[in-house]
Amino acid sequence: MPLIPLDEPTTKRIPPDTFSLFALGFRPLYLLGAAFAAIAIPAWVMVFVGVLQSPIPGIWWHAHEMLFGFGVAIIVGFLFTAGKAWTGLQTPTEGPLAAVAALWLAGRLAMAFGGGGVLASAIDVAFLPLCAAIFFRVLLKAGSTRNYFIGLLLSMLGLVNLVFHLALHGALALDPLATLLFALGLVVVLESIVAGRVVPMFTANAVRGVRQWRNKTLDYAAVIAGGLALLLWAMGVGGAAGALSLLAAALHLVRVGGWNPWATRKNPLLWILHLAYLWIPIGLILIGLGQFGLLPRSAGVHALAIGSMGGLIIGMITRTALGHTGRMLTAGPVETIAYVLVMSAALVRVLTVSAIPSATVAGIHFAATAWSLAFLLYVWRYFPFLSRARVDGKPG
Repeated sequence: MPLIPLDEPTTKRIPPDTFSLFALGFRPLYLLGAAFAAIAIPAWVMVFVGVLQSPIPGIWWHAHEMLFGFGVAIIVGFLFTAGKAWTGLQTPTEGPLAAVAALWLAGRLAMAFGGGGVLASAIDVAFLPLCAAIFFRVLLKAGSTRNYFIGLLLSMLGLVNLVFHLALHGALALDPLATLLFALGLVVVLESIVAGRVVPMFTANAVRGVRQWRNKTLDYAAVIAGGLALLLWAMGVGGAAGALSLLAAALHLVRVGGWNPWATRKNPLLWILHLAYLWIPIGLILIGLGQFGLLPRSAGVHALAIGSMGGLIIGMITRTALGHTGRMLTAGPVETIAYVLVMSAALVRVLTVSAIPSATVAGIHFAATAWSLAFLLYVWRYFPFLSRARVDGKPG
């Protein structure tokens, strides 16, 4: 008769003070992206007022670094972490992840201090193709066909960044700013897809008995119409882009309305995601009006860049960092203040540029201050969470 083991099964727990910054993709890239967001915007304001000089035209540097510096760091950190959850396969950790983070940081330093040269461009361009290859390798190995399109969008962002640098150096007869508008459109499409999956799910899981309405045809129509509208906008097509933008805005409004955003009003961890998504149809409306000559282009740009991209990022990097470090999914005062600051930055920047042009400069200073404070709060609050092991002792 075999002996029955009396020892209790044990699972090796990681001590909570263990340095774990490179245990999973979100950790270094969220932290670096948030710190960069807090630094780069005040730097841009100093360029704007003439205190500092940028190595390339200031507006190009500002737009590029918010998209391909800040935005891409968070996107890659999220996708490396989500990719592991979606496929069950390991994404880069420890040394390889540190190398990925170092390459991203090298790109930021090159763009800030590289004088706009070819070497600086080569360093910056290298990051996204590498990350797209890593992400696609995991998807292909797992046969995760549902997520191939997300990998394609990441690859397209890398291609657009290459085109931007070729245009910057005169190798392509394109306006570099037009490529950045196209990149913003790709980011919005990615947001529409990912948020469309997770925001209603988070809401249904957290709000007991919440009523929601969802329709796959509407989801596809909203994403496709929005993507086409933003493509035409980046290409400089006038009336067609304006009309399609207004149609896409209506579709996105119906879509987010079906998720029952009002039910999340008492839960900051949820309402920030709904409010941030709402900036997508607002941005599309502003773009549509801008295409008809009724508003400046920057109104729609900042609605999408600060409101939707910034809002969804601050909402997701708090929520996913809490969940993936084994903490309760609850937003405290620090998180709530950060959410309010980002939403305030978007509101003031858009209102001043579109309705109170005499206050545009004041709006820039207010929005920059609010934005930077929000991400400084994130770095201060989350550095201990991101640099140390999960509180439950699990890996990751």
